[in-house]
Amino acid sequence: MNKKMTPADLFLGILALLLISVSFYQTWIGLQQIFGPASFVIALVLSLLLLFLCWMLRNAKLAGKPTGSLVGIYIFIASFCFIANFNALYTRFMKTDIYTDELRDINKNFTALENDVESKLSYKYNKATTQNIEIKKKQMMEQIKDPGNKGIGTRAQLLIKDIERLTGQKVDLLTPVGEDYEDLAERMGKQIGNIISDLSPEERALKTDINNAAFKWNKNIQDLLLLSKKEKDGLSQGLIDESLSDYNKLGSRAQTVLGNDKIHFEPIISKTQQVGKIGFAFEHAIKNFGMYQFVVLAGCILLDFVIVIIILLVTDSGSYNGNSGRSVFSNKRSGKTIIPNN
Repeated sequence: MNKKMTPADLFLGILALLLISVSFYQTWIGLQQIFGPASFVIALVLSLLLLFLCWMLRNAKLAGKPTGSLVGIYIFIASFCFIANFNALYTRFMKTDIYTDELRDINKNFTALENDVESKLSYKYNKATTQNIEIKKKQMMEQIKDPGNKGIGTRAQLLIKDIERLTGQKVDLLTPVGEDYEDLAERMGKQIGNIISDLSPEERALKTDINNAAFKWNKNIQDLLLLSKKEKDGLSQGLIDESLSDYNKLGSRAQTVLGNDKIHFEPIISKTQQVGKIGFAFEHAIKNFGMYQFVVLAGCILLDFVIVIIILLVTDSGSYNGNSGRSVFSNKRSGKTIIPNN
């Protein structure tokens, strides 16, 4: 059997080595959440098995032997690499988007909790008037804290007059303690809240704390979303855990203060704690399937399976033992030539 090295052998060998080397690294990363440090050895063994099977497949095809069992074994082993590769690549490319979606959902949850609690509280005025006063109160508080014009300036005074007209009551103009305009805004807001509400001390404290938390986390989340991708990936999980802890405490407190008959609260668990885990990667990809998910899927298929397809297509079947098999790139016709006697 003549087994001289051919350009096709060299090309397939280099291609297999490149693809499976990349697959090895991604498999190593993708299996770390399950096997920890042992993932390196497992990924190395799987990759070496794939390289060996590629060599066996080419030899079997050249010798004209059946390749079905070898292909089946290759697909079985490559499937483990494919799962780990998808987890590693999907986590790398989609982590920022996953964190961003979670942070925006937290903002929406705080707003929904704030609105839910507001709707269950008792006020001295009808709903439309109360909402109008709340809007102007928030505008006034922002105006007092405005870095370009801190304090109760012209714009803040106009808003206060609108509030007095809506409530029919006088609003006292408070003064800042030193240069603390944040505190001034909070005290002015609390004064107006006391005017329009008919709340118990617990309800009033709950409303204030929820409003403050919604404002605080909205600002913190918006600031974080302006950071670079690397910074967002590093800081997002901590902010998610802290804000959700605050949200769950306030929601449980609202249910205790207002009663189960007025509000029903379900605590929220961070979905991003699962980022990097194989199950989460596939679940998120299925639920949000689109162009990015398709690209990651195609890349994983390319890494793990395309080399086998190429080997089977370009290898001449039986060329080591003189058989007349052909690859898709060898389409010469063969047969006896009859030369007539003249």
